[in-house]
Amino acid sequence: MQVHLVDATFLWTEPHSKRIKVKLIIQKETFGVILQQEFVVEYIVQTYMCSDCHKHESKNVWKAVVQLRQKVSHKKTFFYLEQLILKHNMHMNCVNIKANHAGLDFFFSKKDDARKMVDFFLTVVPCRYTTSQQLISHDTHSNIFDYKYTFSVEIVPVCKHDVVCLPLSLARSLGNIGQICICHKVTNSIYLIDPRTLQIADVSSQQYWRTPFNAIGSLKQYIEYNVMDTTLISDSERITFGGQGKMSMKHLPADAWVVRSSELGMAENLIHTRTHLGHILKPCDLVIGLDLSTININDIEFNKLKKENLPDTILVKKIYGDKMSRRRRRAWKLKHIDIEADTDTTSIEGQYNDFLEELEEDEEYRQGVNIYKDHDKIPIDEDDDLGDDIPKISLQEMLEDMTISDDATGEEGGPMLE
Repeated sequence: MQVHLVDATFLWTEPHSKRIKVKLIIQKETFGVILQQEFVVEYIVQTYMCSDCHKHESKNVWKAVVQLRQKVSHKKTFFYLEQLILKHNMHMNCVNIKANHAGLDFFFSKKDDARKMVDFFLTVVPCRYTTSQQLISHDTHSNIFDYKYTFSVEIVPVCKHDVVCLPLSLARSLGNIGQICICHKVTNSIYLIDPRTLQIADVSSQQYWRTPFNAIGSLKQYIEYNVMDTTLISDSERITFGGQGKMSMKHLPADAWVVRSSELGMAENLIHTRTHLGHILKPCDLVIGLDLSTININDIEFNKLKKENLPDTILVKKIYGDKMSRRRRRAWKLKHIDIEADTDTTSIEGQYNDFLEELEEDEEYRQGVNIYKDHDKIPIDEDDDLGDDIPKISLQEMLEDMTISDDATGEEGGPMLE
């Protein structure tokens, strides 16, 4: 029997009653007469949960785990990986994500999902992995085995702005690059630059694990310097030799005279060094670097070098403005993954702010990161004393953070009929 639906409206019910009432008005023509009837249909809401949702809510039933580790003293690599995971939605199939002092653990209900996560890490960072399995149960009648799988992923312990000492054999294979280099970028390979000659080279993951090397200096060991004077080096004065590898076109070599910020005004002990930051350094700038004359370095390859051939200091990075002022002017934000943390998050707040500053300073570094406008941030007057050379993220690079309202118009829905 076919009828014509004239009207349908919701009737008000208690929100906790799990009842939905709909008043229907129908019509039907019978022997030339139109009959109309009004009645109420009541629906009862019953909640069910599938087996996969049960596993997800329990957070203990998992089939495979990916253990991501990096043997360094900071978490900046994991901050960057978090943004890459968010951009590519690689966390959607995770049952749970846990953080500990050594790295992150990703739990999955399927082995194939864990394998996809491992393949993703292999494409974005230089790393290697090992696998293992543990027998959970065994059905002797059907000969079915139940295993839990573990993928242990180890990231190379070299990060951006680290000073490294290459083994002599590896340095020769990279176009006779200097053994003391600075890591200026990390993707699925390690990109190095020689601050004396501006020669660059990239070390793949396979090359690193075949001839491993460690960082002899990181951000915690760097000292702040004041730049007193700089002089650009002409092309005729650059260090060149036969068989030299590729040179960087983004940097300029310069002679720099610096003094420690802690000794400024107390002594005129100028330190001379050759740097790759000639394109951005000028007198009165602040810069951080590694003091090779006083630091105690326990590295086999570094101890083989002749001390008279080493510079007194290696300038690594320019400092832009005051950290607190830059934080107040920051009108953007990042999204985060819901991670179950076992460590104190307050201890890594400074490392996270350093990561945000690196995103502002390096346009290429933030290409793989989704940056959103922060509408909750109070606008700050631009006429302050931070300077014009402070790196900023333009509005064109920011995305609008999508919010879901109650209805399509962005307003609250109308009240239900009683």
